[in-house]
Amino acid sequence: MVPIAGGTFLMGSDEFYPDERPVHERTVEAFEIDRYEVTNEDFVAFVADTGYVTVAERPIDPATMPDADPADLVPGAMVFTPTGGPVDLDDWRQWWRWEPGAYWRAPEGPGSSIDERMRHPVVHVAFEDAQAYAAWAGKRLPTEAEHEFAARGGLAGARFAWGDDIYPDGVAQANSWLGRFPYDNQGVGDAAAVGSYPPNGFGLYDMTGNVWEWTTDYYTPRHLRLSDKPVDGGKRNNLLAAASAQEGFPMIPRRVLKGGSHLCSPDYCLRFRPAARSPQAEDTGMSHIGFRCARSV
Repeated sequence: MVPIAGGTFLMGSDEFYPDERPVHERTVEAFEIDRYEVTNEDFVAFVADTGYVTVAERPIDPATMPDADPADLVPGAMVFTPTGGPVDLDDWRQWWRWEPGAYWRAPEGPGSSIDERMRHPVVHVAFEDAQAYAAWAGKRLPTEAEHEFAARGGLAGARFAWGDDIYPDGVAQANSWLGRFPYDNQGVGDAAAVGSYPPNGFGLYDMTGNVWEWTTDYYTPRHLRLSDKPVDGGKRNNLLAAASAQEGFPMIPRRVLKGGSHLCSPDYCLRFRPAARSPQAEDTGMSHIGFRCARSV
C-alpha cells in the first residue's frame, strides 16, 4: 500500500459531465491505498482461504426481476461484446450481453479462463464481493473523495492523472479505448496486467483506465446538490441515462465507481480522469469493473 498524507483539494470538474459538478473543496484525512488494483491472483488467495462465492455465481433472486422467465434466473454476469460497426450510442444493450456462467474465473463465460491473466485485475465483482475481500485483507474500500484525491497524484485541477493533454506526445498514459466505440478498438481491447502503464505522482498504477473501481459512496447525479437531468449544459451523461432506465425493475442502490476503464472512449465516455464517476447497482459486477482497497491511518 502507498501512504497518502491527505489534505484539502478541489474535487470534481466543470468541463465534462454534469454529475462531476460543481467543483468544490474537500478534505481527506491521511490514509493508505493499494498501489495496484486487486488482481485475479489476489482474489484466488481470498477464495481459497474463505470459500467465498461471489454474487455472479449465485442464482438470481426472482424478486429482483419479477417479469423474467424463471429459467433465465441463472448465475451469470454482463459481458462486453464489440459491435460489427457504428451503432446508436444511446443504447448500451447493443454492446453489453447477459452471459450465463460468466464470473470472475470465467470472465467471458463458460470456456474462458484467467489462467493467463493472474496479474490482471479481477472483474465481475459486485460491491458486496469487494467489501468481503477488503474485510478479509484487513482493509476497506476507499471513499469517492479518497479515490479522486489519490488519483490526482498531487496535480491540482488537472484534467487527467498526468496533466491536461489526453495523449501526451501521442502516447496513451492509461488503458482506454483507442478508436471508434464500440466497434473499432486500436488499444489493448481488454483489461491489461496491473502496472502496464506509468504510475501517477503518488506512485499509484491504473487509478484511471483499465477497470472501474468501487467506492463506498452512494451515487447522486451531482456533487453537493441533486439533479436528475441526463443532459445539463454539457455532454450527454450516457451512463446516468442508462442507469436510470429501470422500467419493470426495483431500484437497486447505486454506488460511485471511479477511474474509468479500458472501454472509456472520448466519443462515448471520456472518463479515464480523476474527477470522473459512474453510478453502478450494488448487486451487479461487469467485465470492466474491479476495485482496490484502502486503509485508515
